[in-house]
Amino acid sequence: MAKEKTFFECQSCGTIAPRWMGKCASCGAWDSFVEIKERSDTKKLGANEADKSKAVAITDVAEDDFLRYSTGEAELDRALGGGLVSGSLALIGGAPGVGKSTLLLKIAANLAEAGKKILYVSAEESAGQIRLRAERIGALKPNLALLNEIDLQTIKSELNRGYHAAVIDSIQTIYSSELSAAPGSVSQVREITFELMRIAKERDVAIFIIGHITKEGAIAGPRVLEHMVDAVLYFEGDSSEELRILRAFKNRFGGTSEIGIFEMRRDGLKSAGNVGGRFFNRRENKSGSAATITMEGTRPLVLEVQALVSDAFSSPRRSSTGFDQARLTMLLALLEKKLELPFNRYDVFINIAGGIRVSETAADLAVVAAILSSFRNRPIGEKTLFIGEVSLIGDIREVSNMDQRLIEGVAQGFEKAVVPRKPMGEIDIKCFVAEEVAKVIDWM
Repeated sequence: MAKEKTFFECQSCGTIAPRWMGKCASCGAWDSFVEIKERSDTKKLGANEADKSKAVAITDVAEDDFLRYSTGEAELDRALGGGLVSGSLALIGGAPGVGKSTLLLKIAANLAEAGKKILYVSAEESAGQIRLRAERIGALKPNLALLNEIDLQTIKSELNRGYHAAVIDSIQTIYSSELSAAPGSVSQVREITFELMRIAKERDVAIFIIGHITKEGAIAGPRVLEHMVDAVLYFEGDSSEELRILRAFKNRFGGTSEIGIFEMRRDGLKSAGNVGGRFFNRRENKSGSAATITMEGTRPLVLEVQALVSDAFSSPRRSSTGFDQARLTMLLALLEKKLELPFNRYDVFINIAGGIRVSETAADLAVVAAILSSFRNRPIGEKTLFIGEVSLIGDIREVSNMDQRLIEGVAQGFEKAVVPRKPMGEIDIKCFVAEEVAKVIDWM
C-alpha cells in the first residue's frame, strides 16, 4: 500500500538528508533545508521476475528512426542540429527579456501553420498577454492551443490529447501536488522534468521547456535538470542588443558546435540572414582594433577584437569581455617574458565587439595585434585579418579551416591576412606568413 516518506532537501544544491540540518554539508548554505513529503508505492518482485534478465545484445538492438522536421526558423534548426526531433525534450535558457517566450511562441505558430497540433502552456502570463504578443508577431493560428495552468496533473491530461509539440513557460513555475515543496524548488523542478520527459518519449511529443537563469548565468534548479533533457540551448547577449545568439551546450541528436543568430525586430525574433559582417563594421583605422575570423560550427564569422592599454595606478588589471581571461593573462605573460614588453605596469582590457563569445584559439593573434596596436597607439588597416593560435613559446600555429576562413574574409572585403601558413587553394587575398609573435611586433 502507499506509504508517506518524509525527508529534507537543500534548496540550493538538492542534497537529501534524513533530518533537518542548519547548514548544508555539500554547498555550505544556511537554513536551506525544507521538509518534503512524498507518497510512494512499494512492490516486491517475485523470484522469477527478479531473476529474469532484460538485457539484450547490442547487435540485436534496432536503430531508431528519428523524425526530424523544420521549426520554420533556419537559425533554430541549425542550433538543434538540423531541425526539431519528434519526442525530444529541449531546455531553453537565457536572461529575462532576451526573447525566449517570444521565439518559442513564434516557433509554435510556425509548426501550427504547417498543420501540426501545438500546445503552449503559460504559467506566468495571462491568456490576454499571450494573445497580445501573438498578434504582434503574427502567431494567431487555429492549431495553436493556449493553456494557462501551473498544475502538472492538468498539463499532463492536456498533453495526452494528441499534440505534436508543446512549449512549457516556464519549468520553475509548474507545481506538482505529489510533493509538498514550493514551485521552483529543487524537488519540484526535478519531478516535473522527469514527468515531461516520460510524456515526450511515450507520446512522441516534442517539448520545449523555458528555464530561468540565476545571477551566475546558469539554469535555476538542480544540475540534474540539464542531464535529463535531450538538448540545452542558452541565449547569449544583452536584451538591449539587436542580435541574440542561441548556443547549444548539449544535443543528443546533433552537434554542440553550431549557433543560431537571431535579430530582434518589432514583430519578434527573426533568423538573421547574412551575419558574416555584422560583428565587424569598423570604417576607419583606429588603434586598438584588429579583425579575425572564427568558426562557429560550420559558419565563419568576422569579429572585431578591441583592446585598451592604459597606465596602471596600482596593481595592473586584466579584464576581458567575450574572451577567456585566463588566456588573456597567458598572452600578456608571453609578451612580458619572451618579448620584454612592460605590461606589468599597464591595465589591459579586451572586448569582442557584438556581444559574441570566442571559444577557440584562432583569435589569439588578433588579440595580440590589438594589444600591441593600443600599446603603441598605431592603427591597423581595416582590411587586414589576423588568424592564428599563439603558443607559450611565442610560435604562431595553424588553425583548422584556414581556406574557408580566408574565403569569408574575401567575401567581406578584406585584402590582407597575417597567418601562420599560406592557404592551400588560390584565394584572392594577400597573405603575410608569420611563424612567431616577434614578426608581428616588428610590423607594428
